[in-house]
Amino acid sequence: MKAVRGYIFSRPFVGERAPQHVQNLVIRNYCERHDLRYLLSATEYAMPGCYLALDQILNELPQLDGVVMYSLFQLPEDADVRSRIMTSTLEQDKTLHFAVEGIKVASIIELEQVNTIWGVKSALERCAQSEDIASSI
Repeated sequence: MKAVRGYIFSRPFVGERAPQHVQNLVIRNYCERHDLRYLLSATEYAMPGCYLALDQILNELPQLDGVVMYSLFQLPEDADVRSRIMTSTLEQDKTLHFAVEGIKVASIIELEQVNTIWGVKSALERCAQSEDIASSI
């Protein structure tokens, strides 16, 4: 059975906040469904833009089979940093899992799918909201 480290946030992400115990329950459930041995989660620090806990997990990768994050939106927003993390993980023959979205990154194609999702999210953030459109009519 493959051993994976969990990764959760203690701060909001994409405008949402999930309690840490809920994040851990979702990760544990994901691991059970995918036959992964769940190692305790590392909790990211609350400071915005901080990824010290993620860096620590990435340093542990040689002893792990991968990482299970609560959500793919807990990856860094910077596209280059995000791609570097995923590429480095793949180069070590490890996997990234995103429990909420039910997505696994074990290949370049899957990495590109995650980048596409991030691109759509970024595009939607720049779209006019329905209340803005309604008030301009």
